[in-house]
Amino acid sequence: MTSVDEPVRPGGRARDAARTRAEILDVATQEFARAGYDGARVDEIAARTRTTKRMIYYYFGGKEQLFTAVLERAYGVVRDAERELDVDHLDPVAAIRRLAELTFDHHERHPDFIRLVGIENIHGAEHITASGKLGGSGSPALDVIRRVLAAGQESGLFTADVDAVDLHAMISSFCFFRVANRHTFGALFGRDLLDPARREHYRTMLGDMVIAYLTAERATG
Repeated sequence: MTSVDEPVRPGGRARDAARTRAEILDVATQEFARAGYDGARVDEIAARTRTTKRMIYYYFGGKEQLFTAVLERAYGVVRDAERELDVDHLDPVAAIRRLAELTFDHHERHPDFIRLVGIENIHGAEHITASGKLGGSGSPALDVIRRVLAAGQESGLFTADVDAVDLHAMISSFCFFRVANRHTFGALFGRDLLDPARREHYRTMLGDMVIAYLTAERATG
């Protein structure tokens, strides 16, 4: 792509780079989540940020790079929350519940993240795979899960032979479905999975399911 000089505001003052990038990413997140990768338009993002397509190209290089940056920031929010998680003082059962609650709360608070993940799956995770920040990066929570599982199995509390990635998938699947399938589930069954009156019911149910799986008696022979 042809090099683009940094645009300047009227009066010749350069816009603050960090603030401008953040503003563009905020609006781009909303636009990609609303319209998908193919439907989103850089012109629309520029108009909503009161900037120009040229400025977006200067900071990100193009639509594909902008979408990748949106994904990197969205996953970065998740990773930051996971890094701050402290469950070392909890017993294994309480620690697993807290891990499940973290995912439950984050997915509920960030519906745009759920939409972006769905869109990226439609595209075969090509942007994540190509990203230097995300490709094969995994999750900080996996190390915590591994430690908790080891402690639970050593103490005899956990009987399931499950690894951290499988448990992470088990927790994420419920949390993702609850947000991503809210409208279709409601149309088919007449129940809103995000009904505030049932929030604690679903939050507790998730923990109960995971702990029941980890502690269930296994058939032998």
